[in-house]
Amino acid sequence: MSRDARWLWWGSAGLVLGVLGTSVVAVGTGAGWRLAVGVVLVVAQAGALRWVLRRPVAVLGVGVVTGVAVWALFPAVTLTGALLAAQVALCVLSATRPRRVSVVALAGMCAVAPLGFVSGGPGVVAVCLLAVLLAWTVGQWRRAQRARTAAETRRAVAEERARIAREVHDVVAHTLSVMVIQAGAADDVFSDRPEQARQALRAIDTAGRSALDELRLLLRAFRPADEEDPVAGERVPRPGLARLDELADTVRAAGMTVCLDCEGVPAGGLPAAVDLAAYRIAQEAVTNALRHAVGADEVRMSVTADGERIRITVADNGRTPPARTARAGAGRGLVGMKERARMLGGSLRAGPAAGGGFAVEAELPMEYAS
Repeated sequence: MSRDARWLWWGSAGLVLGVLGTSVVAVGTGAGWRLAVGVVLVVAQAGALRWVLRRPVAVLGVGVVTGVAVWALFPAVTLTGALLAAQVALCVLSATRPRRVSVVALAGMCAVAPLGFVSGGPGVVAVCLLAVLLAWTVGQWRRAQRARTAAETRRAVAEERARIAREVHDVVAHTLSVMVIQAGAADDVFSDRPEQARQALRAIDTAGRSALDELRLLLRAFRPADEEDPVAGERVPRPGLARLDELADTVRAAGMTVCLDCEGVPAGGLPAAVDLAAYRIAQEAVTNALRHAVGADEVRMSVTADGERIRITVADNGRTPPARTARAGAGRGLVGMKERARMLGGSLRAGPAAGGGFAVEAELPMEYAS
């Protein structure tokens, strides 16, 4: 039995024994065998509540039968009090079982209420009905609360999976694009210009090591706290705008000219979420330029800040075929960039640039609380 189930049993059983048990003893003093039977019935009610979470329908039946029996033995005990254990079972049933089942149980409990006419008239019936409806309503409220919590948990899990997918996509897509281009360049000049081929191979080695470090850092964040970290003590730089020069070098190594301009970025750095999002947007944009820009040989990266917002612009000078224009917002990379900006309260636009080529422009708030 779980801790919550144990507390529920102890609390509900104590309530039944304290309220109903005391009433039976008070009105049954000197009643002889009836008092003994009444005490046994009350104890049976309290004992049955031990299984209220696992078998609420059966416990409800036991509560109704024993409650009516107690009330028949001692009419001075109110019908509402005699059915106290049944009301607890109805509340649990309403919270944990399908609504159609709890509605049937509610109707059955309401059908017992007219017995109150025998000892107290319409007032007793009304009180009994109100108590039954209240028990069912509390169960429905608890059911709705649990449903909201489950929905929030599912949404949080989905968002976290999407975030991990974006991180892995950004790391792998950029690195593999650079490595493929470098490998092709090395193969083209391997015989005629061996030094250039070696430079391309060194760039492949650097890109691969950087990707492994970032993936290791990402996976370390999701390792259980009690699991040993095989690379503990290593310091891997966190991706951020401080690594834009390194990003530009990898693109230059692939044979494309990179013009990088940073202005107004605070020396103390940005909030972690903004810093990471800005870097990932720039990384994905230059990766798209490497992979998709037709005839492009230059990429311009600009990062400017005005104290309230930071603007990231990445534009290439290639030709923009109709196919790329039509799919400007359809690729996973562009969707991921837009989602990163949206989650921080920013915006992102991607499409053909006015002077030719393709441009990605993002604006992010600088004061986001990460």
